[in-house]
Amino acid sequence: MRALVTGVAGFIGSHIAERLVALGHQVVGVDSFTDYYPPWIKRRNLLGLREQPDFTFVEGDLTELDLAPLLAGVDWVFHQAAQAGVRASWGSSFYVYLRDNVLATQRLLEAAKEVSLAKLVYASSSSVYGDAERLPTAETALPRPVSPYGVTKLAAEHLCHLYWRNYDVPAVMLRYFTVYGPRQRPDMAFHIFARALWRGEPIGIFGDGLQTRDFTYIDDAVTANLLAAEQGPPGEVYNIGGGSRITLRDALAHLERATGRAAIVQPLPAQKGDARHTAADIRKAKRQLSYRPTVGIDEGLATEAAWVRDLLLDTLGDAG
Repeated sequence: MRALVTGVAGFIGSHIAERLVALGHQVVGVDSFTDYYPPWIKRRNLLGLREQPDFTFVEGDLTELDLAPLLAGVDWVFHQAAQAGVRASWGSSFYVYLRDNVLATQRLLEAAKEVSLAKLVYASSSSVYGDAERLPTAETALPRPVSPYGVTKLAAEHLCHLYWRNYDVPAVMLRYFTVYGPRQRPDMAFHIFARALWRGEPIGIFGDGLQTRDFTYIDDAVTANLLAAEQGPPGEVYNIGGGSRITLRDALAHLERATGRAAIVQPLPAQKGDARHTAADIRKAKRQLSYRPTVGIDEGLATEAAWVRDLLLDTLGDAG
């Protein structure tokens, strides 16, 4: 198969591309290296891929590129490109979220309706649910985002559904529940916690730290994407969770054990747009995609902590 991976230099996109290449598929990856976090981190994510003969990289913005050549001969599209971050999506930054999450998706779908794809897998988010009334939350729950970021991810979901209903674009939507692991973005909690632990720096905890998340290890998220491409019915949406719902304080305790360091906790005010709890009902993904998360929180956090330490040693030389 020939696949297009958007946002290929990012956390999840780079892992998807590596899995595809390892399975013998040809991959075209596109990324614009936005400055939401340091572009050198994303370029580092591509080091192994760019040595592979079955990988082709295109640098560019989905809102500006001629997308027809990118889609030529492509069977699968894994649309991971997006402007991430709940807390940064308020105020004047909202324009960036509209451009990169909604307009970019609409342009990709417009181009996709002109070709014959086997599947387009769209990376959505549990943020579309907001403060869900029922936990674990099923796909039938009414989405009520509590952040502008969640609004844009839901809008792009609706676009995918519209292009499937009206133009037969075979889109499948995956609602990720807090993906973590090696290459996690530096603005995400586990990366921040592990970096601070290795450096002996204070760790800011928003609110009381008792908010919970359903954490999904990166390998499981990648597997979900391939299962969706292979057997996901077009027009469907699936929760992708890891079955590891714990509080942020519990997660920090796991990382303390993994690093052998004691945390210096600095309480911070709760942030607008942060859901209090998330928990994925993944019965639909299990039934229709045969999705089964395989990596628990202990193993996953130990792996991420080791990766953060290696990142610090390789690039900053100050992990201690």
